[in-house]
Amino acid sequence: MTTPFSLAILAIVALSLFGLPIGHAMIAGSILYLLMAGQDLSIAAEQLLNGMYTNYVILAVPLFILAAELMNIGSMTERLLRFCDALVGRFRGGLAQVNIVQSVIFAGMSGSAIADAAGTGRMMQAMMTKDGKYPPAFAAALTAVSSVIGPIIPPSIPMVIYALVSDASIGFLFLGGVIPGLLMALAQMLMVAWAARKRNFPVEPPIPLRELPRITWRAFPALMMPVVLLGGIYGGATTPTEAAAVAAAYALLVSALLYRSVTLPALYTSLAYSARTTVSIGMLIAGALVFNYVVTIENIPETLKGFLAGFDLSPLGFLLLVNLLLLILGCLLEGTTILLIVVPVLIPTAKALGIDMVHFGVVVVVNIMMGLITPPYGLLLFIMTNIAEVPLREIVRECMPFLGAMLVALAAITLFPELVLWLPRLMGYQG
Repeated sequence: MTTPFSLAILAIVALSLFGLPIGHAMIAGSILYLLMAGQDLSIAAEQLLNGMYTNYVILAVPLFILAAELMNIGSMTERLLRFCDALVGRFRGGLAQVNIVQSVIFAGMSGSAIADAAGTGRMMQAMMTKDGKYPPAFAAALTAVSSVIGPIIPPSIPMVIYALVSDASIGFLFLGGVIPGLLMALAQMLMVAWAARKRNFPVEPPIPLRELPRITWRAFPALMMPVVLLGGIYGGATTPTEAAAVAAAYALLVSALLYRSVTLPALYTSLAYSARTTVSIGMLIAGALVFNYVVTIENIPETLKGFLAGFDLSPLGFLLLVNLLLLILGCLLEGTTILLIVVPVLIPTAKALGIDMVHFGVVVVVNIMMGLITPPYGLLLFIMTNIAEVPLREIVRECMPFLGAMLVALAAITLFPELVLWLPRLMGYQG
């Protein structure tokens, strides 16, 4: 029998297939449900407005996006790349290692994988492929996979969104992502070291060690941004949302006043891009808030919890099932959609099994970030295909060994919760 909920799902899928943005499709499907169920249609507006205007944490999203954009229009990125080159550029495959290290450093500033890839991707692609040093497909694949580290190491826009749907502490989620992010970076660096020897990648002329203090001093203001951001949060001076505002202001001041590398047209472009990206994410959140009301009314989370209880899953078994589900969904759906629609349905079961919400959140975010580099919907793959002008299939082929190494890191994070929880507990987390 056709039910209002099944018609709502059908409407969302159909509208999405016809090209309507998923946020708009969720609002339309939810209104159809309310109409079919005989409920007041104004509930949709009420849920949307209450959710958008009472969740202070949502403000962190546009501010982190703006901070990343302001970094890109200044010379902060170039100075950071020079610093990374001085650290690891001297080894075989050094430029490839620079690509990963700069992603780790950039991760402490932007909170967005797409900002990382778009910000340094073109620059790293040009550096790595100059004079035929590295195959273009390998360079593009490495930039894509290293960008995944960005939202795992704090700050992290996906973790902000997860905190919105789970009520977990953003500060402790940020801390929980540090070791997993570094583990991902280590897995990628080991793969690069292996590939460099097997494929005889070049050794760059080493930057003299006497130059390191000067290069570090030039990059020092940019390197201080994660310290300012995270120091404010964990020192108790700012909330995560206020820290995001401080990060954006700091990026603007350093780029404009200290480095003197910001022009008014570039500033306008970055503000406009940040606004467009914010509206896009905002519509997704708005649609999810309305649709989550429908999911709650239909008691879907409790139904799923009862269904999974019949399988008598252990906490580890449930986490492995979640990993499999999210990796598959990551091939088909955009990450924010998964966070806002699928994850809230899984949270009650995770809580019932005694799974820590910070551990669960980090595992979820790592899975979703890996979805950015899995075909056919891997958004980072499309970005790098456009930047590198290389066929998608070649980039996917080069990504596969890195994806395997990252799956090993994901397994370690899943099996050993202390890899996630050690730092938060060190800072007073009681979970």
